[in-house]
Amino acid sequence: MRLQDRVVVVTGGASGIGKAICLKATSEGARVVVADIREDPREGGANTVDAIAELGGEAMFMTVDITNWDEVDQLVSKTVERFGALDVMVNNAAAHGGSALLETSEPEWDRVMDVGAKGMFFGCKRAIQQMLTQEPRVGAEARGRIVNISSQHGMIRAPNDFAYGVSKACAVYMTRQIAGDYADQGIVCNAVAPGKILTGKTGSAITPEAIAYSHARTPWPRLGRSEDVASAVIFLASDDASYITGENLMVDGGWMAN
Repeated sequence: MRLQDRVVVVTGGASGIGKAICLKATSEGARVVVADIREDPREGGANTVDAIAELGGEAMFMTVDITNWDEVDQLVSKTVERFGALDVMVNNAAAHGGSALLETSEPEWDRVMDVGAKGMFFGCKRAIQQMLTQEPRVGAEARGRIVNISSQHGMIRAPNDFAYGVSKACAVYMTRQIAGDYADQGIVCNAVAPGKILTGKTGSAITPEAIAYSHARTPWPRLGRSEDVASAVIFLASDDASYITGENLMVDGGWMAN
């Protein structure tokens, strides 16, 4: 129960990796706020709040467009109103493009960067505003913790997804900048960089060609699962990671080592 009574907000928490993070946080004792633009999971199945209730946990859902500052502001304000604090902010929401540089249109660039860069900026900023008003919980060193979801494609090229790769590079840099700027005020900021994760969604990400490419890049004999990422996020969100900040933890089956 590493997150016993902690309050955790997860953006993009309705589906895939975000849903897995919410469920894992619940299993570790957290009270969870699921923030997303939709409540039903893209891969099907029970919605996140109902799944948490089945585990005996406490959660609430908020419809939030993270590209809108007022909605992010309300997300944090209502979280504190309901649960009394914000201990962990997980900035998981992201958007994909589908084009190399010369084929990337301005609307595609704006859409992906609005979610992946501006949305993460808003999430980090509003979380820190709140966390700086809080004293650390008994026995803890940190006022609050931020975990950003980056990607291996924030460090190497994202084939045919130029805007997405740039947005994830922003996540890596943002994490390090925030960690350095606010460590002396008790704020911890880390990132988790998933490799190829099979979340159950359909589309171009799971074509035979895409899967073959991912297997060729991944030394581990299987591709990733949402739960693999969730476990890493919970570690960084907990007091077990008491002297780790500014890190970009690879959860990629050795992709970046290959």
